[in-house]
Amino acid sequence: MQHPVAIRTAERLRTIREHWGALLAAVETPPTSTTWPPTETRAFLNTGAADDGALLVEDRAPLTLREHPAPANLDALDACLFVEQQVFDLADSLAAAVQHAAVDDVRRWTFPDPGAPDARTAAGSRAHGLHWAAVYVEGRVLDEDTEPEQLGDELVAAPFSPLPEWAQHEAARVARACEQRVARIVAADAIPDSRTLPTPCPSCGGALVVRAAPAEPPTVTCRTGAACGADTARDSRGRRAWEWPACLPLLLAPGTPGQDTTRAA
Repeated sequence: MQHPVAIRTAERLRTIREHWGALLAAVETPPTSTTWPPTETRAFLNTGAADDGALLVEDRAPLTLREHPAPANLDALDACLFVEQQVFDLADSLAAAVQHAAVDDVRRWTFPDPGAPDARTAAGSRAHGLHWAAVYVEGRVLDEDTEPEQLGDELVAAPFSPLPEWAQHEAARVARACEQRVARIVAADAIPDSRTLPTPCPSCGGALVVRAAPAEPPTVTCRTGAACGADTARDSRGRRAWEWPACLPLLLAPGTPGQDTTRAA
C-alpha cells in the first residue's frame, strides 16, 4: 500500500507538469489588474520568503534571462525559476539517497558536472527540463522500480531503493511549495473578484461558487445541491464540489473576468 503522503505528492507533481506550459506562457503575458485572492485564501497563494525561500537575482540562470530579456510578468519568471530549481535540487537529493541504476539506464538521474566540455553534458539530467525531473521525482516518491529485475537469464538488483520516510516528507514539502507558485500565476488572474463564477455548472447549469480556507487551495462548489448530477465528489453538505486542481478548468473557463484567453489555451 502506497504512503498517503506519496499519493498526494504525486498528484501535485502532475499538476505542476500539466500547467507548466501555461506558467511559461505567463512570462510573456502582462498580469491583469485584479484584487484576487480574497483575504482568507492569500495564505495558500502567498509567495512570501517565509514559505518558499527568497529567489535571489544572482540565482537566475543566464539562459533564462537571454530567453526573456524583458519579461512581461516578473512574478511568472520568478515562479518558473523557483519551481525549476526546487524540483531539480529535489531530484538530485532523491537520486543520491536511493539510485542504483546503471550509467546507461534511461531511468537514471544524472547529476550536473560543471567540468564537462559542453553545457548540455554539464547540466546532466537537468538539460531534459522540468517535465523529466518531475516524472523522475514522482517515480521515486511512488517507489517505482524498487524490485530486482530480470535481465536475460540474470536477476539483477533493483535500480532504486524505496524512498525513506524523511525523503518522502521532503518531496511533499517541495511539491506543495511549487504547486502554490504555479497556482498563484496560472489561476490568480482568472478568478473574479466575486465569489460566484460567471460560468455555470457544466452539468446542471447552476451557480458555481469559489470557496477557500487559510493555507488551503481554492475549491468550486455547485449551489444546486443534491439535485446536481455532476461527475465529481460531494462535499459534507451533499453539494457537488471540485477540489484543487480539478477546479482549475472552471476557473479558467471562457468569459471569466480578467482572463487572457490566449494564455488559458
